[in-house]
Amino acid sequence: MKKTRIPTIMILSTALLFSSCASLNKTQKGGAVGAVAGGAMGAVIGRAAGNTGLGAIIGATVGGATGAVIGNKMDKQAKEIEKAVPDAKVERVGEGIVVEFSSNVLFGFDSSNLSSEAKGNLDKLVKVLNVYPDTDIEIQGHTDSKGSDAYNKKLSEQRAGAVSAYLTSKGITYSRVRINGFGESAPKYDNDTEYGRSQNRRVEFLITANEKMKADAEKEAGN
Repeated sequence: MKKTRIPTIMILSTALLFSSCASLNKTQKGGAVGAVAGGAMGAVIGRAAGNTGLGAIIGATVGGATGAVIGNKMDKQAKEIEKAVPDAKVERVGEGIVVEFSSNVLFGFDSSNLSSEAKGNLDKLVKVLNVYPDTDIEIQGHTDSKGSDAYNKKLSEQRAGAVSAYLTSKGITYSRVRINGFGESAPKYDNDTEYGRSQNRRVEFLITANEKMKADAEKEAGN
């Protein structure tokens, strides 16, 4: 009972938090979320909602005035990414950013080799990421539900690894980047339709504040 009850309370608490923040802008939400959200809650919510990006970003939340400062910096970065990389979906979440590429933009069918078009898109993203060096980047690979779990997990890891290797080859500091392959375990779209499956074959970039940005934001919030 306890194992079931605790995640339920976390999910309900965060649902109430987001509903109560509906009238706030994204920077203000970034400050508010941290008041109740922590790493454990982020992981639970991300898994429960099938949205690993949401979970990871909530888990990295600082909150308060410091979180509001971070949120403002993320607002600016998200706008620059959206302008620079029109082929990507850019979403501001709390104190972070989720950048989503459909895998068919980056890879050929059933392949983890980056296409020339993919490299062009990633080059545009790298330019913005290098302007904001005080962020961490998690690269997540996802697949649709066709094929075996083991095969999809491996393919998602290979794709995330290929993107990570390309970013670091273009000057992104290795220590900023980590990868995660989820295979088919975290769909955001409907796997019962061809369109949904095509959208689930995706790579997501989760951009969050690193320790330096958090420390600088804390100082700025205190002034």
